[in-house]
Amino acid sequence: MIRNKGITNSILELVGETPLIKLHKITKDLPGNYYAKFEAFNPGNSAKDRIALHIIKDAEKKGILKNGATIVETTSGNTGFSLAMISIVRGYKCILAVSDKSSIDKINLLTTMGAEVHVCPANVAPEDPRSYYEVAKTIHKKTKNSVYINQYFNELNIEAHYRTTGPEIWEQTEGKVTHLVAASGTGGTISGTGKYLKEQNSTIKVLGVDAFGSVLKKYHETKELDLNEVSPYKIEGLGKNLIPTATDFDVIDIYEKVSDKDAALEARAIVKKEGMFPGYTSGAVMQATKQYAAQNIFTKDSFVVLIFPDHGSRYLNKIYSDQWMQKNNFM
Repeated sequence: MIRNKGITNSILELVGETPLIKLHKITKDLPGNYYAKFEAFNPGNSAKDRIALHIIKDAEKKGILKNGATIVETTSGNTGFSLAMISIVRGYKCILAVSDKSSIDKINLLTTMGAEVHVCPANVAPEDPRSYYEVAKTIHKKTKNSVYINQYFNELNIEAHYRTTGPEIWEQTEGKVTHLVAASGTGGTISGTGKYLKEQNSTIKVLGVDAFGSVLKKYHETKELDLNEVSPYKIEGLGKNLIPTATDFDVIDIYEKVSDKDAALEARAIVKKEGMFPGYTSGAVMQATKQYAAQNIFTKDSFVVLIFPDHGSRYLNKIYSDQWMQKNNFM
């Protein structure tokens, strides 16, 4: 049944139930079959709609959020847009601490949606008072009747994907999925989706994607936070310079790191070869899939699901700008 065949009462009713799209040309040289879970079909154009709506509904149910309240969050952009959208519908004020690594497109979208935006330096330690983590905490403390979403350390982040993304993929693939490839930032998407899928079939492999300059891959392998791994990088919403508790590392089998350049070029290749318009992190997921294939992770019988987290319209002044690509020596 088509859920929006009739009249939809609110844009928030369109969150979730995103399509699973078979990839053809970009994976033609790889063994197995590949499918993109294209989260850009959410009304806020990203997977973050799922966690934002789930966390807010939970807070409303518990009586924490009431009309006129203020929502405060740390975001690289997508969660902020989802929260701003929901705040409009639900009647909340929205204040966001955003990394200056976020594209100008994302920041403009947030302000257009009525959010109060504080742009913070990306390349500082998490505990630095200028970091977007600390700025959000300070705003929350100073703002009466406010709720801090805290996606990096909120178990509801995982639960949202466990209840929605995982079951959707299982149903869409009729239980045939053998591998999940997903970006790891806050970790909610890969952890919640992977947990659900592994509960259905323990042989399913959950393959993480990390960035050069991030600490997640090494932490997964050693359980030690190595700050020597930290260095500046350009991909938004991927990797971390701290360990988010919204990541269940036990669910993830292995990580692969990708470079800024490879991720950008792969995103552009997806456009040219598949006609889809994905975001920067989707390019990272595609690049990691190719790197996993080069390690003989997949066979001709593999049924691989890649989560493409957001839409390319958020990156028009970054990876989809020839000038930006040339400036960063990516072209």
